[in-house]
Amino acid sequence: MALLEILKYPDPKLRRKCKPVEQVTPELKEFAANMLETMKSFNGIGLAAAQVDRLDRLIVLDTRRPEGDDAEARYELGGETELEKKITQPLVLINPVIKKKQGKTTYNEGCLSVPSYFEVVERALLIDVEAMTLDGEKIAFQTDGLLAICIQHEIDHLDGKLFIDRLSPLKSSRVKAKIKKFGYPDPDEDDGENDVTDSHIEL
Repeated sequence: MALLEILKYPDPKLRRKCKPVEQVTPELKEFAANMLETMKSFNGIGLAAAQVDRLDRLIVLDTRRPEGDDAEARYELGGETELEKKITQPLVLINPVIKKKQGKTTYNEGCLSVPSYFEVVERALLIDVEAMTLDGEKIAFQTDGLLAICIQHEIDHLDGKLFIDRLSPLKSSRVKAKIKKFGYPDPDEDDGENDVTDSHIEL
């Protein structure tokens, strides 16, 4: 497996819309494995193909954090829900579609394409999802909690949207201005004084 380069805002490639996958090939399976490896290496819980410069409607997720990392962040949502526990992870979803949304929730979201910046975003509380697996099987499930938030976040990437686009115009402009002025911290020189805390997870 190989680590992939993650595009960062304001790279215009992040604004492209991804196209449906027509066929699951061995190459696509290898790419999905590389996406998972890349996501985990950057301590993320979700990654979309668009973030690694590929225009396939494909996302990978793993919100379980079995090592117990970021337990405080998950505690914000009351821990893993019963619906989340029913879903086997890690997840690779091809051509994911949200068929139904119910309720509202908020979460302090971050993003591997906007590293070290976090803002509260409103999402649907409960979602019904349809997708295809790497085995070409069509699946449908309902979920909530952190997994539902993450799926919504990653599908946004497939449509060329970032979490900062879901903020108020004032907040969005403020974040964009900070990125333009200060850029992103060098992970090799992180002294623990940037905006990232142990209670934040980058989706």
